[in-house]
Amino acid sequence: MLSNPVLSEANLLIALGVRTHCQDCKDRSATPNSSWSNWEGFDCGSNAPGLDGLEIKKKWQRKLTMYAGTGTQKALEAPCCAQLVDAGQTVWNLCAPRPSPGPHKLRESLPLTIFLRNRLKYALTGREVTTIVAQRLIKVDGKVRTDNTYPTGYMDVISIEKSGEHFRLLYDVKGRFVIHRITPEEATYKLLKVRKTAVGARGVPYIVTHDGRTIRYPDPQIKVNDTVKFDITTGKITEFVKFDTGNLVMITGGRNMGRVGTITHRERHVGGFDIVHVKDVLDRTFATRISNIFVIGEGSKAWISLPKGKGTKLTIAEERDQRRRQRAAEA
Repeated sequence: MLSNPVLSEANLLIALGVRTHCQDCKDRSATPNSSWSNWEGFDCGSNAPGLDGLEIKKKWQRKLTMYAGTGTQKALEAPCCAQLVDAGQTVWNLCAPRPSPGPHKLRESLPLTIFLRNRLKYALTGREVTTIVAQRLIKVDGKVRTDNTYPTGYMDVISIEKSGEHFRLLYDVKGRFVIHRITPEEATYKLLKVRKTAVGARGVPYIVTHDGRTIRYPDPQIKVNDTVKFDITTGKITEFVKFDTGNLVMITGGRNMGRVGTITHRERHVGGFDIVHVKDVLDRTFATRISNIFVIGEGSKAWISLPKGKGTKLTIAEERDQRRRQRAAEA
């Protein structure tokens, strides 16, 4: 049985196109007197044909199977960073928009529908989002995107030129996407982590970044795990920062996701994962895999503006005291 009050048995049968009233007495108030998976008849005593519980169950299962191939995912199965469902919240929607194939992984992306409808509240329905993007009003990294499920991800710059707004996608200390508002000057560039360096055909060197870009003829000093400053308008690298001790980093995976600190040292493990130790502004140290490290600045100066909190994770008691101080200040 379904626990969602909106998806009661009667509503479920109506959604499936099955008659829920008695065919003999035409009593629409009559309801099934047992589970639809174990059909016995109506409350009025009739056992009219046309409402077989096994057929209904098979039809519902076919509908669920059909969802799997139509680019749809359930809201509860959506990535936690998308923040579609809060703890203790009743899920009223069966499905959530599934991100299209693109530069970011499925579990690390935020479709434009969620960005415009759920976060910015610029639309009430998915159809309104489709209308907005069809007018070519939304740009991601300087390019117009008309796909309402286009996957935006970490460090992407989303611009709405008609309103003059620019946003950068970052993480908070709880691992959720943050819609960080930025200035037009900052919207002209983004930071890219180097995932691969290689030499292609005819000896052309190139690098591959975390968002799937391939940039040819980079600086020979750029290595894997370094961060480059990419100019969105020209498509060229303007600066780069080395993955080195003392530089500012943000964690993009694991339990410390969203935290910001400086690299203290790196443990090398042959045949395994290198471990990087990081210290935040409160002198709290933590460690994570090197794949979760994203360099965002040289020294203690960040190349981008950071959201509220500056990537500093507080304990539960510190968060409580902070809320008390805010309430006292408001009173």
